[in-house]
Amino acid sequence: MNQTRTFLLFALMAVAYFLWNAWEKDYGPQPAASSVAANAPDVDVAPTAAIPGQDTAAATPSGAGQLVTLSNDVLRLTIDTRGGNIVKSELLDFTATPRTRKNPDPAPTTLLDNSRDDIYVAQSGLVSNGGAAPDHHALFHAAQSQVKLASGQDSVRLDLDWQSPNGVKVVKSYVLKAHSYVVGFGQHIDNGGSTPWQGNAYEQLQRMAPVEDHGWWKSLTDPSSHSFFGGGWYSPQDKFQTLGFDAFKKHPLNQATIGGWISMLQHYFFVAWIPAAGEADTFSTAILGPDSARPSYILRAVSPAISVAPGQSYQHEARIYIGPKLQGTLDAVAPGLDLTTYYGWFTLIAQPLHWLLSKLEALCGNWGLAIILLVLVIKAAIWKLTALQFYSAARMRKLQPRVDALKERYGDDKMKMQQAMMDLYKKEKVNPMAGCLPVLITFPVFIGLYRVLSESVELRQAPFYGWIHDLSVQDPYFILPALYVLVMLATQWLTPPPAGMDPAQARMMKFMPLLFAVVMAFFPAGLVLYWIINGGTSLIQQWMIIRRVEQADTKLRIS
Repeated sequence: MNQTRTFLLFALMAVAYFLWNAWEKDYGPQPAASSVAANAPDVDVAPTAAIPGQDTAAATPSGAGQLVTLSNDVLRLTIDTRGGNIVKSELLDFTATPRTRKNPDPAPTTLLDNSRDDIYVAQSGLVSNGGAAPDHHALFHAAQSQVKLASGQDSVRLDLDWQSPNGVKVVKSYVLKAHSYVVGFGQHIDNGGSTPWQGNAYEQLQRMAPVEDHGWWKSLTDPSSHSFFGGGWYSPQDKFQTLGFDAFKKHPLNQATIGGWISMLQHYFFVAWIPAAGEADTFSTAILGPDSARPSYILRAVSPAISVAPGQSYQHEARIYIGPKLQGTLDAVAPGLDLTTYYGWFTLIAQPLHWLLSKLEALCGNWGLAIILLVLVIKAAIWKLTALQFYSAARMRKLQPRVDALKERYGDDKMKMQQAMMDLYKKEKVNPMAGCLPVLITFPVFIGLYRVLSESVELRQAPFYGWIHDLSVQDPYFILPALYVLVMLATQWLTPPPAGMDPAQARMMKFMPLLFAVVMAFFPAGLVLYWIINGGTSLIQQWMIIRRVEQADTKLRIS
């Protein structure tokens, strides 16, 4: 297969992939609650009391809380004493927009936030049938309004106090360590009353679905439009599962598990509640205001029953991760947490590519250079395969005058023309299908790298050189797509047109570079860079082989 047909095959495969990707996002299968619950361990984790807001929006008690900030060097949390919930989180090492000369100090990326209409909060509390308990609406007290990690400190802690008239005291605590996105969390129960306290602890994430722009322009220009937004959870028996916001009602979750976690996922970042290891919890979903225009979706983990005798105390612990999808580090936080970077069907290709890219970036210090080195590694690995392709193309180039003569001889008799061409190719030992195998190898790499560039937070706002300030989004000036068109035009010039192609098809093939320019214009700049280097190295290899074939033919004629 000549190089022009290779481009056409690649285009068809790319279109098929993106159509499948869009279909899977909108209509892909979701796990049914019954099938998930069937594999759940047999443990008694039913809450002893109803949790506020389980089915309908609960009224918030009167009285505003105090906003308290807790921060380390990478994370700043805002905690409302009304409920003791995290109502805002700012990722200090990840800016909302790239740094530029006009905007040298952009605001940090905000993840959790209830200051706008899009509510997204991390809540927690206790419930009890037999006595008072502070749920996520209770009013706590904080002795400080700001707690910040100081230089030389390993960790900082914020305590929130609550006490009932019958002597039960609860201290809700948050702990931040240096350089960490993991927040330690505890609810300490002191029973100063005269009767046993019985109840459950719970942690939950509440979020409104983001307002999506389904326009074609956004789907082309915004990588986040192809990312998964919704709930996710992990259990040792069922591994990682996801649930889109539109599936919360169709497939409600009610699963007992030991050693799992719950999360809300989005492009590049996520929040996850991680119960204590070995604790038997019930994971469930709920919708607040299911008939409203903007309902809230809840993922919840409920602990086993807790009993605290008079004069005794109990410490319930969990952790919450609020931060980026830093691959290769998250499984150390909790099993399966690395799976929050969702590559879909191409995970087996994308994960090794990310690993190799990260190693190359550590070597050269630039993600763009790492992409170039990746191309060179792949080209070295398949050098002999592509050499066979280009030797075949070079021989077909030399045979083109004889093919033209066959066209004149047989005219419109296509069957005789095809048979004569196959006899000619067989005699000259030319394989017109030699170009297929390299495409079948490089195309999965192309799609895998597309997923890596679109989903890997390490490449978010990663600059290259010159005008490329972010390899994960399109080239703002379309220079890289234009360079790729030049590579394609040069490749077309070196490659003979397919034998037997009618003039109309030949003219259509000449427009292939323009078609690819339009497609590549909206791909991440890093991906276009990959394809330029890949095409450029192939062009050099093809030119070298053509020269070698021509020199060999010249020597043969002289001898």
